[in-house]
Amino acid sequence: MGETVFSMVMRIGACLVGVLLGLSLTLVAIPERSTPGATNPIQHVVIIYMENQSFDGVLGQLCIRDQRPNCAAASQGKISNGTTIQLQRAPDLVPPVGHSNTVQLMALNGGRMDGFDKIPLCDNSHGYVCYSQYYPGQIPNIAALARKFAISDHTFELRPVSSWAAHMSLVAATVNGFKGDNPEPAPGVDPGPGWGCNSNRVAPWRSSPTSPWINVPSCVPDKNGNGPFTASPVKWVPTIMDRMNQATPPVTWKIYSKTLSEGINRSLGICPTFAHCLYTSQKNNVVDNTSIHTDAQNGTLPNVSIVIPVGENSQHNRYSMLQGDNWIGSLVSELMNGPQWSSTAIFLTYDDCGCFYDHVAPPQPGLGIRIPMLIISPYAKSGYTDNAVASPASIMAYIEHTFALAPLSRADQNAYDYSNSFDYTQPPLGPVSMSSQAVPQWEQDYIRRHYDPDDPYAHLKTSGFDAEEVSEIHELIQSKLGARASPPPP
Repeated sequence: MGETVFSMVMRIGACLVGVLLGLSLTLVAIPERSTPGATNPIQHVVIIYMENQSFDGVLGQLCIRDQRPNCAAASQGKISNGTTIQLQRAPDLVPPVGHSNTVQLMALNGGRMDGFDKIPLCDNSHGYVCYSQYYPGQIPNIAALARKFAISDHTFELRPVSSWAAHMSLVAATVNGFKGDNPEPAPGVDPGPGWGCNSNRVAPWRSSPTSPWINVPSCVPDKNGNGPFTASPVKWVPTIMDRMNQATPPVTWKIYSKTLSEGINRSLGICPTFAHCLYTSQKNNVVDNTSIHTDAQNGTLPNVSIVIPVGENSQHNRYSMLQGDNWIGSLVSELMNGPQWSSTAIFLTYDDCGCFYDHVAPPQPGLGIRIPMLIISPYAKSGYTDNAVASPASIMAYIEHTFALAPLSRADQNAYDYSNSFDYTQPPLGPVSMSSQAVPQWEQDYIRRHYDPDDPYAHLKTSGFDAEEVSEIHELIQSKLGARASPPPP
């Protein structure tokens, strides 16, 4: 019997789908570079990389209280004995709890998300401090930005790692075999500055998923194997900085991380981890953290800016959440009111979980715990919640698709690029008003006593924090709660 019209149409349609699919795959690998006036008007991408918070901890209460459509949020959490407990209001002084790779895997518990109370110093005797979340009134600038622009409620760590590897993965879309724990001093070797190639520190690494972990220099060598303080089996991998320099014309970039006291060797400065950055002219693109404010105001932003806050502004464990929110408000206000706002996209996110409770299991193998993500731009969909699965590799994908750069790895080549969060045809959104609130004096005093401006991350350990310090902060917070330790919920 001859082919019917219906079957002929279906056959032709299937062929067209195959052709279009092939074209789409080609476009992912070799995206077209956007230009002013084209479909994507973005010419300035700003990444603000904060520290150590989960999605439920930062945006969960906002989603619940606003009844935000399609936002996955929880106000209760599971503990390891199967009990469900209420998530408490988080204190402004961020509790110091562990967040190493081992700790995060313990919390994930194979995707059951019920092992957070097994994190050292986060059990019942320490008040289940991991099971806490901030109310919108405690982080007013983050809340205002989340309400005006877009958020992603399905952005996960690329891997369950601590800060050093999280900063590596931000620009390389891989942890390159490293386990993810922060570097430790190498036995018998005088330590150098920071955590990178000249730090004389080591971190666990393995060559394959079945290989044993070994300690190797915390350094990604250059193509010739140079960089580590001793021989290393770690291989070179490209970074987004390499791709931007290789583009024609080059894509301009800066890492706003250096401080006067730490220089380029800052622990979380990104560049020192890569020999091809630290020991080449790329290091000249690492500039003082404070110059982002001048560039935003003067309209001299590069195409891509990576902003790493100093410790006291980072919202890291032991620091003030409100002080970090004040800093975010100041910076984003300058960006929104600056002359380059009309061509800017800001990604405000966090490097790892901290490690505070989150209820959403990673939907893909290897991904870590869910982290907050705000997409701030004149072309961000106002009040939109992006449910597509993403990771820090998605930011790399956005940069690559915007500036026609080749992917770094399969992670970013296959990553969702937050395209659902943008509408380049909408009337551009204007700035939203930011605020500044006083940090309680007792918190300022505590941070001043414990914060070392010459090495603000000296207190970090692979396993987290010591019990004496946790007890000190826990008792301090409890004794001050009646004296408005943080702003009350709205």
